[in-house]
Amino acid sequence: MQLDVNKGIRACEQVLARQSNVLHQRNLKLVIDHMRAEARCDVQGVLDTLVERPKYIWHGQPHDALLNPRGSKQAIADFYQRMIVEPQAYRLEWDITRVMVDESAVLTEGVMKVAFPGHALQAMDIEIDDAQAWYVAQGMTTVVWPVDPLEEKLIGEEVYDYDKMVGIADRKIAFDDILPLQAAAV
Repeated sequence: MQLDVNKGIRACEQVLARQSNVLHQRNLKLVIDHMRAEARCDVQGVLDTLVERPKYIWHGQPHDALLNPRGSKQAIADFYQRMIVEPQAYRLEWDITRVMVDESAVLTEGVMKVAFPGHALQAMDIEIDDAQAWYVAQGMTTVVWPVDPLEEKLIGEEVYDYDKMVGIADRKIAFDDILPLQAAAV
């Protein structure tokens, strides 16, 4: 198994290349910039794509304050620190099979795979057999990326998915099979 962190970005770039509407282009570029920043584990880069008062919604767990940060970029930064940076969960492949774009939002959908180091899974009380190994969480994920027309930035993310951690102990991956982020096309 390989995990290609460029896969979802490429899918969005292919849709972008076919767009003639400048608002559709802007919206897709925001999503691509956001995804690239996530893949670099660049929290400031993520924040740069967001409005001043962003809002994330995790529809599967709407009452979990950590998963649903809102109202400030600091709340989003805290979310990324706890959910992405600390567990080293920024190495993800998103096999996007659907991209829809209009003047107010982008929708991306497909199977997402996220690599986690074993020690991070143990810290989450997930039973695995090797703390030094890497494991892959996976599941169908849909994200709506609403765009604020005045700030011309992403309002946040609205995430629809199911528990990607189910069966993770059975999905080991060698670190060398996690492909690095490629440079952005100019």
